[in-house]
Amino acid sequence: MAKTPWAARTAREGRDSETRSLLLDCAARVFGRIGYARTTIADITREAEVSRAAFYIYFASKADVFAAVAVRVRDAFLAAHELPGVNADDPYELARESSAAFLRACTDNLELMTVIEHQALADPAVHPIWREIRERPMHRTSRYIERLTVQGRARPAAPPHVIAEATYGIFTQFAHYVAANPSEYDETVKHLTAMYLRLLGIPESSGH
Repeated sequence: MAKTPWAARTAREGRDSETRSLLLDCAARVFGRIGYARTTIADITREAEVSRAAFYIYFASKADVFAAVAVRVRDAFLAAHELPGVNADDPYELARESSAAFLRACTDNLELMTVIEHQALADPAVHPIWREIRERPMHRTSRYIERLTVQGRARPAAPPHVIAEATYGIFTQFAHYVAANPSEYDETVKHLTAMYLRLLGIPESSGH
């Protein structure tokens, strides 16, 4: 039986999405490995095993695909604060799960973070994406600490924005350790969660 036009279009769109995702995956690896300046479109298409013509179906230039990679990194960091199925009213569960997700995002994008930061200095299109990667997670953390404080559920050791910036820096630093020692990921999450709760002034709970 011949495919309906709708089914054929859906299948084609699925293939297009897969090819675009493949190019983004490969571009991310190449940019992370050799940096922005040294990367060429030929490097990306060779990594993806697709033609140069196929690349231009989805991206207009190296700058275009790099911006798309940077947006995907930003989205990974923001997703660490949007955890479906996690009880947002339980500060212990939320701290544990968000710590795990944020550390994973830092570790998975460790090399790219450096490249994006450097490119943001020269490229006005990348600069706002880099600012979002850094600032939006910290703003969310700061607002969360403020809410807990108002509710009387936290006694933070410092102003919320200071704790938010400090924990961001701690997690990005520990990402280097986890990248070199992947088997230590779970234990590192445990320690970072405990540190974060201490900074918030939330007492330890035997039930967690």
